[in-house]
Amino acid sequence: MVKKTLTSEDSDLFRQTIGKVRPVNNDKIPLTTEHKPKPFPKEINVELTCPLTLSTAFDLDTVGLEDSLSYVASGLQTAVLKKLRKGNFGLDAELDLHGLSSNAAKQQLLQFLYDCTQTGYRCVNIVHGKGYRSTDQLPVLKNNLNLWLRQHQEVLAFCSASPKNGGTGAVLVLLRLINKYSSDDNADEYY
Repeated sequence: MVKKTLTSEDSDLFRQTIGKVRPVNNDKIPLTTEHKPKPFPKEINVELTCPLTLSTAFDLDTVGLEDSLSYVASGLQTAVLKKLRKGNFGLDAELDLHGLSSNAAKQQLLQFLYDCTQTGYRCVNIVHGKGYRSTDQLPVLKNNLNLWLRQHQEVLAFCSASPKNGGTGAVLVLLRLINKYSSDDNADEYY
């Protein structure tokens, strides 16, 4: 490569155009003197998308104090319900809704089911009580839970628990696994 020689006129013109220059002693000068803000985690708002379908297609009879609950999502074999009753899935978590109002119980239930599906839990126990202190001997939480669980998108099946897990005062719920098999081609075949 051939080095160009500058004339004194070109050199003077360059210095006039550039102006006053000072040498840089350190090549690691920060662009701003302010401290960068610390990162903060994104808040996850569960209520952005309600997991309950607003369908009123469920024609449900009111459930009594000692009545058993059972439900299987459409397209699912009834053998899954038998396995759930026998306890073949094993319990991953439990929620107790005793003493809560209907609205508080719904919020607790939605948050609990959201956390369980995000964690990858498959089978959970929800204790609602039998409703002996309810007016007119009709259990409020039990009837509400019967509807809410049927409406929830991640619930595949549920049934009343065995006597050692709460009997007719609790339900075993089988949840859909959402993230565990997302890389497989047959993601829908995990029942």
